[in-house]
Amino acid sequence: MANLFWKANKTVSLLETPFKTEEEFERVIFGTPEILEDIFLIKRQIRGGSKQGIPDIVGIDKEGKICIVEMKNVTVDSKIIPQVLEYAIWADQNPDSITKLWLEAEDKPEDLSINWEDGHDVRIIVIAPTISRTTLDAVGKIAYPVDLLEVKRWLEGKNQFLLVNKLEENKKGKPSVTTGLEEYNSKFYLKTRNAESVKQFMRYVKEVEALVKRQKWALETKFNKEYCGFKAGFFLAFGVHWLSSKRFFFFFKLSEKEAKRTKVKYDKYDNLWKQAIVYIQPGETKVKKLLPLFEMAYGRLSGD
Repeated sequence: MANLFWKANKTVSLLETPFKTEEEFERVIFGTPEILEDIFLIKRQIRGGSKQGIPDIVGIDKEGKICIVEMKNVTVDSKIIPQVLEYAIWADQNPDSITKLWLEAEDKPEDLSINWEDGHDVRIIVIAPTISRTTLDAVGKIAYPVDLLEVKRWLEGKNQFLLVNKLEENKKGKPSVTTGLEEYNSKFYLKTRNAESVKQFMRYVKEVEALVKRQKWALETKFNKEYCGFKAGFFLAFGVHWLSSKRFFFFFKLSEKEAKRTKVKYDKYDNLWKQAIVYIQPGETKVKKLLPLFEMAYGRLSGD
């Protein structure tokens, strides 16, 4: 058992507390929306079914990818990959079923527009308390993007502490697998968006990168189909998101209370994605005036 040392006014030694059942594990994960912060669930586990090859948990992420979420309250190894691969193939081969689930879902995100006629990408997320590192080798041999998340828990009274670790493949010295995945950059955006808007979008991304560098924040720039995010490990702090072919906005991963505490005017609070939004007016919107929002969003992840 691992121990977590929590230091506030005094140092407290906490004993790792495993989840008692798979139901409890799922309840804690879904009760912590930050873990799956960019995924809208359209189908949640229905136990006792007899259908094979159909995933229990299906979602749509902010890029419009179909997300297959597999949760196990046991140590997971490479044997999980054939199972989730079967689910991904089902999602690929049954677009009508996915579309039906989406249309039946309630409270769908207003800013998520999906063109089902053009097909869709599939993403796999595996969540377990412990995942064998050999699983990474199996992940590298399939074409679908896979996120492997370890989630462990410590308890102190009524407080829960969750340690979330995303396993990353070490690609050094290894031959790459040709997956056919799209590379997201300005060239990609120009295929479907206004050229001047793409130029301004990239300019604001560079301004935020410069801010991150000046502040010495440990964040990675990650371009996606619909947005460019700045991440600390698995979690987003803030980013620039496309709204249409010409318009885009800043988003800051904050609670509404935290956003208001910055006293910076923002345009909207999105309760579904838990983020404050500032619509960007190219040439008028100034990154430096939004600094308190950037600082709060980064501090929320780093503990600063």
